[in-house]
Amino acid sequence: MKKFEIQDAKDDDLKRISELMGLSLNIEEMHAIKRYFLLKRRAPTDVELQSIAQAWSEHCCYKSSKKILQKYIFGIDAPQSILAVKEDAGVVEFDEEHAYVVAFESHNHPSAIEPYGGAATGIGGIVRDVICMGAQPIALIDPLFFGPLDYSYEKLPAEVKHPKFLFDGVVAGISDYGNRIGIPTCAGMVYFDDGYVGNCVVNVGCVGIMKKSDLSRSIAREGEVLVLVGGKTGRDGIHGVTFASVELTGEEEFRSAVQVGDPITKEPLMHAILESNEKKLISGMKDLGGGGLSCAVSEMCHAGGCGAEIHLDRVKLKEEGLSAWEIWVSESQERFLIGTPEANVDELLAIFNKWDVDAVILGQTFKNLSPEEKASPKKLKIIYRGENIFELDTDFLVSCPLYERTMEIKARDEVEPLMGAPDDYNGTLKQLLAAPNIASREGVIRQYDHEVRASTVIKPMQGIIGKETHGDAAVIKPLEESYMGLAITSDVNPSYCNINPFWGAASAIDEVCRNLTAVGAVPQSFADCLNFGNPEKPDRMGDFYECCRGLGHMASSLGVPFVSGNVSLYNESAAMNESIPPTPAILGIGVCEDIRECVTVDLKEVGNLLYLIGDTKKEFGGSEYYKLRGVEGGLVPRTDPKVLKRSMDALLDTMKAGLVASCHDISEGGLAVAVCEMSMGGDSGVYIDIGAVNPELRSDYKLFSESNTRWVVEVPRAELGRFEALMATHDVCIIEIGTVITDKRVSISDNGTELVDISIDAVRAAWGNHLT
Repeated sequence: MKKFEIQDAKDDDLKRISELMGLSLNIEEMHAIKRYFLLKRRAPTDVELQSIAQAWSEHCCYKSSKKILQKYIFGIDAPQSILAVKEDAGVVEFDEEHAYVVAFESHNHPSAIEPYGGAATGIGGIVRDVICMGAQPIALIDPLFFGPLDYSYEKLPAEVKHPKFLFDGVVAGISDYGNRIGIPTCAGMVYFDDGYVGNCVVNVGCVGIMKKSDLSRSIAREGEVLVLVGGKTGRDGIHGVTFASVELTGEEEFRSAVQVGDPITKEPLMHAILESNEKKLISGMKDLGGGGLSCAVSEMCHAGGCGAEIHLDRVKLKEEGLSAWEIWVSESQERFLIGTPEANVDELLAIFNKWDVDAVILGQTFKNLSPEEKASPKKLKIIYRGENIFELDTDFLVSCPLYERTMEIKARDEVEPLMGAPDDYNGTLKQLLAAPNIASREGVIRQYDHEVRASTVIKPMQGIIGKETHGDAAVIKPLEESYMGLAITSDVNPSYCNINPFWGAASAIDEVCRNLTAVGAVPQSFADCLNFGNPEKPDRMGDFYECCRGLGHMASSLGVPFVSGNVSLYNESAAMNESIPPTPAILGIGVCEDIRECVTVDLKEVGNLLYLIGDTKKEFGGSEYYKLRGVEGGLVPRTDPKVLKRSMDALLDTMKAGLVASCHDISEGGLAVAVCEMSMGGDSGVYIDIGAVNPELRSDYKLFSESNTRWVVEVPRAELGRFEALMATHDVCIIEIGTVITDKRVSISDNGTELVDISIDAVRAAWGNHLT
């Protein structure tokens, strides 16, 4: 143990201490620590300084973002919410007896340094977040963002890893970890943009199911025993949260900040915890993620209004020679902290012994440290090898300063540029189908076992076996005795957000809702992973503010709450001298009343009619069509939550009435790409005429517009009257555009003038697997 005499330290001395110890604290924060210890009339130990740095890191306390989140994201009331943004994961009502649990996190910096391990431990951490609520994990989600896979090596700085290396490592890490613990990875997205070359973005989500009566909170109460369970503690993951709270430099010295996952330990650990919780042996628990024991102990004790005495030398170690502060802040994986009454300890330890999982009594909680210190009940004390090395008030530990950063909200020029119509629509459509952000993700999806647990009733790939296409959302049947289902999807278009953060974020909510509705689910909850650049730069903070405002505008208008989420800042590369595009990734969960009534993307029957739902506009800012044509600027698609809600209700009513054979939302690539994807999945041809689609627009605008709140639906010819009548009662725009045909071709005309005529085989060849 070392002590630092900071009582008389000058600013330069305080800065040097922060840099030397890797605290990532600024001078104002170091002054706050100095004042605290001046009042205590003693010098801080290295363990105490490291513990404060973990608790006050951007990653743990949201010091730059919390005030904006409180204004726009938190507090959207909804009757289905049980716990929203109050714990490691959100808890939402599923049925009278059960709840589902949602967690959504980022693992960006670790994945940029060591892609396999960073992504794998991202999955491990998000699974722990769900387990510590008392839930059984049932689904994994992975929105991923990389630079172009064909990025020139000549343009790549030496300290930056190539996007293809990062992509392969991240996908392998997620696959290996998720497959080994037996949880299906059934939803996600992969997006490519030059802005992610220096800093990839790896977001991971998990959904779980539980009985409401099994809900566990991250609270320690006075008079309890604290038990550390799971993997051994090592030097991996040290300074993980402080490393994630600064810009990336690409230096290999940070590799030790990346944790090392162990899915083989996670599997029995998961069973031991769920069994102990079911037997009511656990009164509170928290996973050891960011900040390790330091954050877990302080946060649980503070939540329960108690103090604790910890015996740090009882922690089982991976290796000899760890100092006390390394043990305390290590983020080694597969560990939980459990609070339990003393009477339950023997039975609890016996369960973990049965599952061959390590469990040690770490310490105990108390109301008062001693009779003389009744005024300071919430105090943490650490004993290590007989010496008192740590004594801090939890109120101070969790009193992270909150900032109102300077913001610059940039003026947006969204004037549509002049551009001629394409000469060859066939060639243009095939090029769009092959575009990196549209082409098949089957090479990624097939690496994940999305069938494990045998509850994925609608898969991420949908259609005739061997001919599958991308689905809009996966559907899980979480309970054996019920036909209710959970629909899961994840979406954002960073190109929209880069041009207009407000409408780009609003569009992400629109797309999530479209995808859930497309399978027959009612959107019920959101989780957000907000990935942005350095908040100390005003333009980055302005983008963050506008994205939050857009998300809040949509979610509050729809009455759908954000129940969980994460903010990841400092996603900038010093070597590339640039920030990532604003990336507010959204995870959406919807409830299906009866999975037997769910709808898939693939076309079903020759002779059925195709309808376009929604208005098509000249909105091409950030579109794949403009990228293909080499055109910049343009208007980012707008959305109206009232129109979205009305359209979703109408479409869901037609689905409940059995009037919809297939459905697909319209997103990247517009109407033409959506129709092609439906045709591939059903291995069926289509003929459509777009003459009635906004007659004021040019043909290419009708085909490739990415306007929000639109779907293509397939309706049996015998039901067209009922379908049109039901949609009319909701005042929703629908246009009959074509039919499913016998000839396996995609044929598109505009008022009888042929634009596109391509065989489905040619469509599939253009769209086929370009990512591996």
